[in-house]
Amino acid sequence: MEPHILDPAVLSWPSSIPLTYTTRSLKVLKGTKLTLNLPLLLVRAGKRSSESSQKGLQRQPKKDLSRILRTEAAITGIERKVNSKKYNTLWPKPVLEALDEAIRENRYESALKIFGLLRKQHWYEPRCQTYTKLLMMLGKCKQPEQASLLFEVMLSEGLQPTLDVYTALVSAYGYSGQLDKAFCTVEDMKSVSDCKPDVYTYSILIKCCTKLGRFDLIERIFSEMSYLGIECSTVTYNTIIDGYGKAEMFELMESSLTAMIGSGTCLPDIFTLNSFIWAYGNSGKIEKMEKWYDEFQLMGIRPDIKTFNILIRSYGKACNYEKMVSVMEFMKKRFYSATVVTFNIVIEMFGRVGNIEKMEEFFLKMKHQGVKPNSITYCSLVSAYSKAGYLKKVDSILRQIENSNVILDTPFFNCVLSAYGQAGDVKIMGELFLDMKERKCKPDKITFATMIQAYNDQGMTEAAQNLKVNMITTKDQSGTRLIGC
Repeated sequence: MEPHILDPAVLSWPSSIPLTYTTRSLKVLKGTKLTLNLPLLLVRAGKRSSESSQKGLQRQPKKDLSRILRTEAAITGIERKVNSKKYNTLWPKPVLEALDEAIRENRYESALKIFGLLRKQHWYEPRCQTYTKLLMMLGKCKQPEQASLLFEVMLSEGLQPTLDVYTALVSAYGYSGQLDKAFCTVEDMKSVSDCKPDVYTYSILIKCCTKLGRFDLIERIFSEMSYLGIECSTVTYNTIIDGYGKAEMFELMESSLTAMIGSGTCLPDIFTLNSFIWAYGNSGKIEKMEKWYDEFQLMGIRPDIKTFNILIRSYGKACNYEKMVSVMEFMKKRFYSATVVTFNIVIEMFGRVGNIEKMEEFFLKMKHQGVKPNSITYCSLVSAYSKAGYLKKVDSILRQIENSNVILDTPFFNCVLSAYGQAGDVKIMGELFLDMKERKCKPDKITFATMIQAYNDQGMTEAAQNLKVNMITTKDQSGTRLIGC
């Protein structure tokens, strides 16, 4: 029996990979029955120049530290001024930078408040690009009501919605689960001469449907695209393949790949590869994952760092730690640098099974290689220590974090609160809850549930009741209307 390409001893890929699809690589696909009635698609194959790959290996020049500090100070200053009515003559640069920063970090409340401040400036000119960015952000944050209000504000300013604005609005409704409104928006687009929905609009709509498990609507979308003469793109196929894969609808996933290759113009790429191996690896079908890893290499598609991270996670979930470590060794030989995501996966996998020694070994290796741990790293460590009953080590983690500039988030605090809750230490839980608010980490349902459970276990029913009231108040405040000024 031949050794498999993903065997620890021979993990590799051919030194010379064909640029065209081989006969063998297509044989696997011929046996798959095509079940989708997809329109013929015509796309231009994107050129992959060697220059782009070389640029990826170069480090970007570091920004001047003093300029970074000045920028951050200016952004902080702008965020402090959003609640004041007297600032209408601010310099454009800090306001726009603060808005971009808030949008990039998906802090929708800050972004909308800064946008309100922006609109009060004497130099302000409404732009569709700004509204597009804000609408996309609101979709990611699942804020459809705010998106609808923002769209109304844009119309009140006399702007004519562009194709990008409408598509962003479709995504805001779709990602928030309001598919009816998303489809209605697409219908509205058809009546506007310069805003007819395009392949990108429909790809967004398909992605929303797959995320919500509404695969029954996919055929309707493809039929509509075909009727309008809109041809699918590689992105469209990758979206549907990824959706089917995550829903473990493997036959339809492979059928979509067959249709993609059968078109002759829409070629699979690294996104297709990663969707396939994630789908099979996540469901524990390791042999199928390895088979498709081989097939995509024969198609000339090389793995990237995300591919290796998927392999590592898949082997870890299957408790095949030998192959998990061998992938990291292979990465090192091929000069792929392990990222914080790579180390986080390995740390999480060893932590889950209580292998504290191996977990700590990779945590030290992570720091020795200059990879900075983040809140996810510390969350995995805390979870493992808590499960193993090493509460003193949780204390040690908190001390490490105090001496670092790691940005903590709500999931991390939830993890630590759970650890101390299981130990019955409600005093430290109270201190952490206050620290959480000081760091502007909003408590969520998990936070309150963990705290309430711990207080009830200790017989502190009054404190638990107070937290329930606090939770209701927080929920009510989160629904505050932020737009409409």
